[in-house]
Parts: sequence; structure tokens; C-alpha cells
Amino acid sequence: MSYYLGIDTSTTATKALLMDDGGRVVAVASSEYTFETPQPLWSEQEPQLWWDATIESIRAVMKSSAVSAAEVKGIGLTGQMHGLVLLDMDGKVIRPALLWNDQRTGAQCDDIRARLGKEHLIQITGNDALTGFTAPKILWVQQEEPDLYKKGAHILLPKDYVRYKLSDEFAIDCAGGSGTLLFDIRARSWSLEVLEALEIDPRWLPETYEGTQITSTVSSAAAEATGLNEGTPIVGGGGDQAAAAVGTGAVEEGIVSLSLGTSGVVFATTDQPAIEPDGRLHAFCHAVPGKWHLMGVMLSAGGSLRWHRDTFAPGVSFDTLLEPASEIPPGSDGLLFLPYLTGERTPHPDPLARGAFVGLTVRHSLPYLSRSVLEGVAFGLRDSFELMKGAGLGEISQVRVTGGGAKSALWRQILADVLQTELVTVNSEEGAAYGAAILAATGTGAFSDIPSACQEVIQVTGRITPSDAVAQYDELYPIYRQLYPALQPSFRGLGSG
Repeated sequence: MSYYLGIDTSTTATKALLMDDGGRVVAVASSEYTFETPQPLWSEQEPQLWWDATIESIRAVMKSSAVSAAEVKGIGLTGQMHGLVLLDMDGKVIRPALLWNDQRTGAQCDDIRARLGKEHLIQITGNDALTGFTAPKILWVQQEEPDLYKKGAHILLPKDYVRYKLSDEFAIDCAGGSGTLLFDIRARSWSLEVLEALEIDPRWLPETYEGTQITSTVSSAAAEATGLNEGTPIVGGGGDQAAAAVGTGAVEEGIVSLSLGTSGVVFATTDQPAIEPDGRLHAFCHAVPGKWHLMGVMLSAGGSLRWHRDTFAPGVSFDTLLEPASEIPPGSDGLLFLPYLTGERTPHPDPLARGAFVGLTVRHSLPYLSRSVLEGVAFGLRDSFELMKGAGLGEISQVRVTGGGAKSALWRQILADVLQTELVTVNSEEGAAYGAAILAATGTGAFSDIPSACQEVIQVTGRITPSDAVAQYDELYPIYRQLYPALQPSFRGLGSG
């Protein structure tokens, strides 16, 4: 039998997943690590942590599965996007990596907009300049640590540093590359115009590949470290959200992935580049060759429900908390919840946005508040769907929901009603690492293409269709939309305290 390894380098752990050629997950292992915050708003990580954890996780997954190294036919990589790994001519790390959640680069984002123009930047890269992206991090090192910057010769993302350690080759996939703010997403390659405007040497950037293309093979040194066979192929892979979409089968237009974890991510595949003109959605290349995607991000989706439970019913299970909420009528008797507990990204890129209950009366007990939280998150996620339709996304035929929040039948029904579409669950629960393994299997010949692979290995396990509550939620949604503009001056006045 043939097996395929998916490696996910996240912010807090590296997961290794072994999948057989029928799509069955054979074994999973994970190794954790930490990141540092040396100053307020800073977030850094030593790249060696990723490599050490990769070695540990690969050896653990191979040992627990009893699969031989010769049976592993391909490796797919995924992981945290946007982080900056800066190497010198000898491939040595110059400084700790600046991570996706590092917020120090506000001035550099303004600088990028000034050099290129916001509208022109969005038309090239599909995105506005945000502090999370790689390009402003490069400018920060360029401007604030010029002596270190002069030593630079290579720029990689976290997962591509793992690729380098596995193979001694510099490469990046199109999905990861398009998250740097240095990519021409239509051309699916580096934008020489952006690089020139930002004074970044194109020779520092790795060659780009599609998610299923073989980029390199395991080196002798990496084989000795991991126990894998020298020469095992490594495919391009994809950023964590693109790989997770592969892992749930959201790889064709009309099928949207909705991840309902601490944050909420709406991910829609497109056959052509689709760009939201104001940059309120992310537009990236997909890990699927020749595909793109739009993505909206809510910062506190499941996080809103956790806050609500921990604040008002600590120690109570989510099932117990939500059981009486199922008896509350849709609309929670005129109570609305704004889910901006940690600021917001889509559709309002506002770190000062705050959460709020609006419409409280003496008759609103805890079950009303609980249902209102579920409904408020659903309305906030609908914002991303509406922006996607405005950006040219075609008809949405199905939403595939994953994450901890998807376990609630009540929340799934509310989402189906608010989004006005069929909501399904699937048999895949391992996310990005599973998607990376599918990319590896397809790239090395086990499947003809990614849609065929997903049809074969991913099955729908449950369906929720919209109910009679659709009309009521449709009347409430415009009222919800009025709340942020009305409260935004108050949020700003309250400041960041």
C-alpha cells in the first residue's frame, strides 16, 4: 500500500498526518512549541522549533503506524501563512521569524499604500496592505534593522523553511506566495512591479509552484534526521486555509467552506481571480492548480460563544448552555449581538470594534442571550457571503461547515437559515494536514486531480436545509448591518483600553 504524509506547521504545534491511498487517516502526531512577544504587538518564533517539531512528529507518526519509509510516496506541506523567515547566503536564519499575528508594521502598511496606491495594490495582489502580511514585515526589517537586512539573501514562509530543511531547496506554493502581498494573483507569480516599488531583490524569493507540483525531494541529511527515505517527493502544498479547504472538499465553485473555530473563516473557490475592490476580503491563489479563492475572516466566532459561556455560565457544558436556547424564537425577541469582542477583520478591518448586546429588556434571560450570540455570529459571517457575491462569486450551492462550533445542531440550523443555503458536515476532521496529504497523493499520481481526489475520499455526513425562519432573519439582517456604523464613533471614543 502507498501512504502520504501531510505536515502542518502551525503557530503552536507541528502536526504530521499519514494517509493511505484510499484517503483513510492512519496516524497523527503533534509536537507543540511556543512563540515570543518581546515587545507589545510583536510576535516572533525561532524557525528551529518548527524543524525540531517536524522531526519529532514524523518519527512519532511513523512509529505509531508501523508504516515503512519505503511506503511513503509523497509529502505535502501546509502551515501558518504570512510569516517572514529571513536567511543569509548560507541558508542560516538571520533573526527570529516575524509571525502572521505580529502587529508592529502599521507604518509600513501606510508606506506600501503610498508607494503603490491602495486601489492599484489591491488590483495586483488581491489585498490591501495589512499588518499580518509578509511584505510590511520585510519593510520593517529593511527600515528598522538595516544591518541585519544587508545580510539577507533568501525570504521564506514558515512551511517553506521546513521544506528547505527537508530538501535543501528553496520553493513556495502559489497559495502561500499570494499571502505575502508580493504576488500578482492573476499571473500566479511574483509581481516585479510590487518588488521594485518596495525595493526587494527578486533573487531573494523562491521559485513558485502549484500545490500538486513536485518541488523537491528529501535530502540525505533530512532522511537521517526524520527516518524518511532519501528522494521521497515533496509537493508544493498550500497555506493552511487553502489546504484545509482541500481537506473538506471545498475545491470547486459553488462549494463554500465555513470553519467555525475560535475565529470564523469563510472560504470560496473561484475559477477566475475575483477581487473585492476595497480589499475587505482576501483574494488568494488556491492550492488547487488554476483556481483562486476569496476569504473572509471573523475574529471571534466560536470565541464569542466561549466568552459568553465562561462569563455567564462558567463550568457549564456548551450542550447544557444551548439546550434552552433552542426553545427561544428566531430573533431572540428583538435582541441582537455584535461579535466584535477582539476587534474585527471582515467586513470591518477595525481593531477598535467592540462587542455589544443591543435591544436588551428585562425579559431577556440567559437562553435569549445564548441564542443571540449564535445569531450574531451567523449575521457576521453572512457579511462575508454578501461581499463575495458583490465581488463576482457565482451561486452558492452548498456550505461545508467544520470546527468546534459545527457540533451544535442549533447553530448549524441558524447558519443555514441566515445564509439561506444548505449546510453540510463531512467526514474529514483533520483540516490542513489532511489537505496537504491529498495534495501529495495527487501530485505523485494516486489521483488524477484534486476534485477527483476529494470526491473519492470525502463524504457528506449530515445535511441541514433552511427552515421557515429564513424570512425573519432576512428582516433582521439589515438592522444588524446598521449597528456597526452607528456604534463605530463610540468604539473609537472608547479607544483601545
